[in-house]
Amino acid sequence: MDASPARYWRRLGRIEKTFLVLVLVYALLYFSGIAPTLAALTGFAAFLLGVIVVFRLARRAMRKAIWRLRNRLVVAYLFIAVVPVVLILMLVGIAGFATVGQIAVYLVNTELNRRISFLSGPVEGLIRIPGASSDLFVARFVPLIRSRFPNFELSISGRTAVHYPPNSDLQPPTEWPDANGLVVKGGRVYAWVHAAANGSELTLVAPITHDLLSQLVPGLGDVDLIGYTSSKTSNIPAKQNGLDVEVPFPYPLALASWSSPRENVTGVLVVRTRPSAVLATVFGEKTDWGQGLLAAFVTVAVIFLLVELVSLIAGVRLTRSITGAVHELYQGTQHVKEGDFSYRIPVRGEDQLAELSASFNSMTDNLRRLIIVAKENERLQSELEIAREVQGQLFPKAAPSIQGLTLTGVCTPARTVSGDYYDYLAVSDRAVAFAIGDVAGKGISAALLMATIQSAMRAQLTSSNGAQRDHLSTASLVGTLNRQLYANTAPEKYATFYFALYDDVQHALTYTNAGHLPPMLVRDGTIQKLEPTGTVVGAFPIAKYGEQTMALEARDILVAYTDGIVEPENVYGEMFGEERLQDLLLRYAQADSSEMIARTMEAVVQWTGSSELQDDMTMLVARRL
Repeated sequence: MDASPARYWRRLGRIEKTFLVLVLVYALLYFSGIAPTLAALTGFAAFLLGVIVVFRLARRAMRKAIWRLRNRLVVAYLFIAVVPVVLILMLVGIAGFATVGQIAVYLVNTELNRRISFLSGPVEGLIRIPGASSDLFVARFVPLIRSRFPNFELSISGRTAVHYPPNSDLQPPTEWPDANGLVVKGGRVYAWVHAAANGSELTLVAPITHDLLSQLVPGLGDVDLIGYTSSKTSNIPAKQNGLDVEVPFPYPLALASWSSPRENVTGVLVVRTRPSAVLATVFGEKTDWGQGLLAAFVTVAVIFLLVELVSLIAGVRLTRSITGAVHELYQGTQHVKEGDFSYRIPVRGEDQLAELSASFNSMTDNLRRLIIVAKENERLQSELEIAREVQGQLFPKAAPSIQGLTLTGVCTPARTVSGDYYDYLAVSDRAVAFAIGDVAGKGISAALLMATIQSAMRAQLTSSNGAQRDHLSTASLVGTLNRQLYANTAPEKYATFYFALYDDVQHALTYTNAGHLPPMLVRDGTIQKLEPTGTVVGAFPIAKYGEQTMALEARDILVAYTDGIVEPENVYGEMFGEERLQDLLLRYAQADSSEMIARTMEAVVQWTGSSELQDDMTMLVARRL
């Protein structure tokens, strides 16, 4: 096999060839440093074509991979059954992740807002107490605030001046209305309260740290404000089981700006927790119940997974059974294509595939028999063709040269060979014998009997000497023929036979009609029938035959024919009949004998409406000049 690079290059498509050329040009431009702009454009074009080439290769590989029906069914099963289950599991996982994260964020955010709201109450009450002093603040409010925010700063200005701690330099912001929440100051986030009343202005800030956020909901996990708080230690609870994964969930928070009341900064609160920690926080003392719920969920998920695995195995087994049968059928068709009709497909099971395999085996067996029959038919057809050629040699090639009479005969077989018979032979220089017959049946057996009749009649005519030929008896000849056929053929074999002798000197026609259709004598625009003078030949050994003699006048036409001329039926079951034949003979009486025969047979074929003959058609025309 030719494995040269030129061969592989010829197998590539235009896009692949263009891609390789662009890659080569780009490499030359890049490493040579010539025309960087052109190199960049070439590289971009090569990248686009590379994407197309990869897509084409992937599609080609996929087509090759799923060429086998088994792989195609497996891929279809994956798309139909496995992919939806995986998507559902992913959806459940995403929903569970979002639910756990959302609950955790909700718990942290709710607790943070609650503490800030709690902070607003006492500090705003401080400035609303007339004559409040720093000692009152320290004694009453500091322990209360420290229970929520361990570190904080307070500044009260106006009628009452308080600073806590005493060394605090906290300066209240300007242009701020009453507010509370989270504020960004100096790159850090604080919980704060700002209020004004009774001529005094109060500002309290408490730093938001990682430890503070993580302790808002004890045991929940790590809580951070991205960019503002962080810690090197982790407070995430220990893993309870394999599905108790870490869930980091972000949540946007609106942060006020210390320097401007009209500006907001968006912060991101991130809670890192586990499903078990969220369940423990939500259910509290009912932790076992929450864990049981999680365990039940996990159990159901495992059961679903096992069911899906069993379904996958069952699907693969069904796929293998289907594709195995198809593969066996494919192998069988390959053997049949090579002519091996003895190959049999293994039949397994009792399903439709097994029936299909059995039907295939039956089909190949029938094909084998049909081929044998076809070969036998071919041999028989060849033999029939030889028989047709032989029979064609038996029919007379040319009419005898008699001065006062012309003879024309035509036989058109319905099959390859014919059971009809016609013949003419010169008995002497002034007499001629002619005959027509119809053997019972069709095909090769009728043709053989026809050949027997011809050989018997010719043997009788040629075995007589000259004196005997002048005094031949048609009845005697037909009787001898009858006895020979009866003795040498099966009882069911017989034939109708018309035999005539014409004497050109006396213009006398002597004939014996052994059960044949009466020939028609056309004379002066009228038709006369020559009725039978005996029964068929070959059926009865003691049959007697008579003979009649009549004179043939000038321009008389004697037409002898077989039943294939008058008995064919049209689509309505109506026979062509003797009357239509008589009309044709009168119409073409002045035409040549060959044309009369041709027009008659053409009319019969048109009458049947089919190109396939119903019976052998034979006509013999004797015309007196």
